[in-house]
Amino acid sequence: MTRLVIAGATGMVGGYGLRYALEQPDVEHVTSVGRRKLGISHSKLTEVLHRDFADCSALVETLRGQDGAIFCLGTYTGVVTDAELHRITVDYTVEFARVLRVSSADAAFSFLSGKGADPTGQSRMAFACYKGEAEKALLAAGFPRAYIFRPAYIYPVEPRQEPNFSYRLLRWIYPAFRVALSDLVIRSDDLARAMVDVVVQRTGERQSVVFENRDIKALAHASAFA
Repeated sequence: MTRLVIAGATGMVGGYGLRYALEQPDVEHVTSVGRRKLGISHSKLTEVLHRDFADCSALVETLRGQDGAIFCLGTYTGVVTDAELHRITVDYTVEFARVLRVSSADAAFSFLSGKGADPTGQSRMAFACYKGEAEKALLAAGFPRAYIFRPAYIYPVEPRQEPNFSYRLLRWIYPAFRVALSDLVIRSDDLARAMVDVVVQRTGERQSVVFENRDIKALAHASAFA
């Protein structure tokens, strides 16, 4: 039986990950850590409100005894300042991972990155550099199993308020987009399912794996027919 902690379960991918994890018979318990209330209850769910992810010291006991973490906390480019984008993308991730390693040294870590993430820091796109910086820190943190997910366009299965015009346009053209450029799109629920499954399905081997969009779709397909 697996004990999971999910950061960012009020978001699109994290929300699907939470619901999927709660349905799995192999998942004993799920702890949600976030800045806003979920608005749901479940016998296997514990909800912990934590306002400042720049300091996760107060989560030492919350993160103790966890088998894996699904980290989906993030924001969109252009919605916040560059400094805030770096803080949320890099600082929050690194701080959460630091405390998780202290509390649950054997836990696996599943991280929502993004297509084009650049661990070398040479990209001209801040988002790519910051996601790459976070990836590099996680892979160096010593987790026995670290999984980096780099989705391309994440299709929101349930309608939502899109963050900008580009996302509104992508949602509108998605039916054609998914046929013509299938390797550049992934459904939000498929992505979430893959992020949970790699943590729950323990291998016993130490490994660090980067999943590009095509790999994520293959994982989701395998899960659907398991």
